[in-house]
Amino acid sequence: MAQGIWVDGGRPKSKKQVMEAVKQNPSSVSIEATSLFGKEYDGPVLGLPLGAGTIYFVGPDPYTKRNFYGQIFWQAGKLVVK
Repeated sequence: MAQGIWVDGGRPKSKKQVMEAVKQNPSSVSIEATSLFGKEYDGPVLGLPLGAGTIYFVGPDPYTKRNFYGQIFWQAGKLVVK
């Protein structure tokens, strides 16, 4: 299931905006859990545990407007957005 994403407290307009924010200021990026069943990470991207695997996100809004999709994960000690 794809999760929501926030940059500087607002919905990003593109995956490029998410990528740039993770590179320049990862503390400004948060992941939003969308599952009603739990078991999804919800919080700042820097708090994502190293062994958490890949987070799949959708934006700008996971409920009403799915214009772009992406992934965030740790690789070699760095956050990667694809």
